[in-house]
Amino acid sequence: MTTRKYTSTRRVNSAAATREAILSSAHALFLARGYAGVTIGEIAEAGNVAVPTVYSSVGSKPSILTALLEPALTDPAIAGTLAAVEASDDPRTVVELTAEGTRLTHERHWELVYELFYRNPPGEPAVKAVLDRGADDYVQALTRVANRLVTLDALHTEVSHTEAVDLLWFHLGPHAWITLVGERAWSFDRAQAWTARSACRALLRDSSA
Repeated sequence: MTTRKYTSTRRVNSAAATREAILSSAHALFLARGYAGVTIGEIAEAGNVAVPTVYSSVGSKPSILTALLEPALTDPAIAGTLAAVEASDDPRTVVELTAEGTRLTHERHWELVYELFYRNPPGEPAVKAVLDRGADDYVQALTRVANRLVTLDALHTEVSHTEAVDLLWFHLGPHAWITLVGERAWSFDRAQAWTARSACRALLRDSSA
């Protein structure tokens, strides 16, 4: 006789709901008090679960923070933007699409990115490793944008491929959004328009194209 392995749908849904409650509670507490000011016990209490459930469902505090950050690192806007960039034959559109895509990913996850990781950065090595991975992925994405501009022969003659990546990072990387939107209170619309224009001027041989 063959024994069929059975997984209860209700049990799976319950586990997912428990995990979501834990992450939602941790998100609210981290934003209110900062990462260092919150304990696992407080996360458990806010999520209406036992402390061992927090560990078995999500893990330690660094694991919880990593799980909260993951949606920002894997936002579908990233892949969608790169696909649109690589399909475009217009250099200015390539830059504008990149400005729009980076704006979308920051805007969707702004509370987490700005309030927690920038204003009150956690010092956990495990969390720093995830942030470093995110920065590396960001650079790799901008490298693909630079590749497209090179293919289109669109760069200023004095701008190398490496320098193009650096300029894209300067104009459209995370610090641009943190400075303009977070520190100087620009709207995302205004920041997107300005960063796109300034990046075009810095990168493109014909910035009016």
